[in-house]
Amino acid sequence: MLGRRKIKQDSENVSDNTEFNAENQTVENEELIEAASDENIILESEENSEPEEIIGADLEESDGELIALRKELSELQDKILRQVAEFDNYRKRTHREKIELIQNGGESVLKEILPLVDDFDRGMEQASNAEDMDAVRTGMELIYSKLKEFLSNHGIKEINAINETFDADWHEAILKTPATTDDMKGKIIDVIQKGYTLNGKVMRYPKVVVGE
Repeated sequence: MLGRRKIKQDSENVSDNTEFNAENQTVENEELIEAASDENIILESEENSEPEEIIGADLEESDGELIALRKELSELQDKILRQVAEFDNYRKRTHREKIELIQNGGESVLKEILPLVDDFDRGMEQASNAEDMDAVRTGMELIYSKLKEFLSNHGIKEINAINETFDADWHEAILKTPATTDDMKGKIIDVIQKGYTLNGKVMRYPKVVVGE
């Protein structure tokens, strides 16, 4: 009986020691985990923290970039203002030149027609004292030929109308008269005023008489 009791007590002591050791081991493990966690927090804090020198360097770099951007913006604004001023001067100059062209555009044409006026003056002077009317007629025909050449050189051409079929796009009918023959119906019998084109465009419609 004593032997069994001793064995039982020994078993209980072993069990108690085992539980005590397990509890101690658990406490030690928890302490190690907490210590490791604290160490990780400290390491992360140290890794995330930046030295003040680096932060200061970044601020200085940002200030430098801001100054450079402001300088570039100022240069662009100045360039735009200069271009606007140049465009305004160009617009004013072209407007002034356009007005001068409208006012004086016909100067070269008028200069070319002045010699024809001189010919007319001489022809009229000779005609008033001339006894040979044939010579006067010849002189007038010469002046008229020069005038037609002058008009042709400037793109002005006479519109053919007499005996042509009436076309409202090219002729202006001011009178209708009975046609002498069936062939003349709808055609131009007479021209009251000649018409002209300028570079292919009607400058003045001929006023015509149409047969019906």
